[in-house]
Amino acid sequence: MFRTIDEKFLASPQIELSDIAEAKALGVVTVINNRPDGEEPDAPQGDAIEEAVTAAGMRYVSIPVTHAGFSGPQVAAMAVALEQANGPVLAYCRSGTRSTLLWALARTQLGDDKATLQGKARAVLADDRQHPGFVGRIRPDVAGGELGRVLQVGQRGLG
Repeated sequence: MFRTIDEKFLASPQIELSDIAEAKALGVVTVINNRPDGEEPDAPQGDAIEEAVTAAGMRYVSIPVTHAGFSGPQVAAMAVALEQANGPVLAYCRSGTRSTLLWALARTQLGDDKATLQGKARAVLADDRQHPGFVGRIRPDVAGGELGRVLQVGQRGLG
């Protein structure tokens, strides 16, 4: 269920409380929730995930992203969370798409090579059968300026 984007980042669809032990066993030190509470009422909400993550000795960060898309503060918060992690990070949303794209934008803000990040994100998302409408293309208004030229999701909905 966890998709390895690189050696320090995993993305996932909505996690369950039982997935926390697997994340810990994989060496994950930080879990980032990119899903707003209430988006799916039957899914575990942030407070329950946070409790399980902290009980397992990992750090929990909430950076909710709605289907409306990303904003500069969300990208900046993700960059901070990634920089503060002293090991692998697991981020999740409904399908893993928002988490993957937010990671790419944050890593770009941190100075990583855009082409490399695009390749990693596209490789994972191209295999995502839930989002066959994904298209990597340039759109300057996503998260603003140069940063926004990294990726865009072809609208079939963000996950």
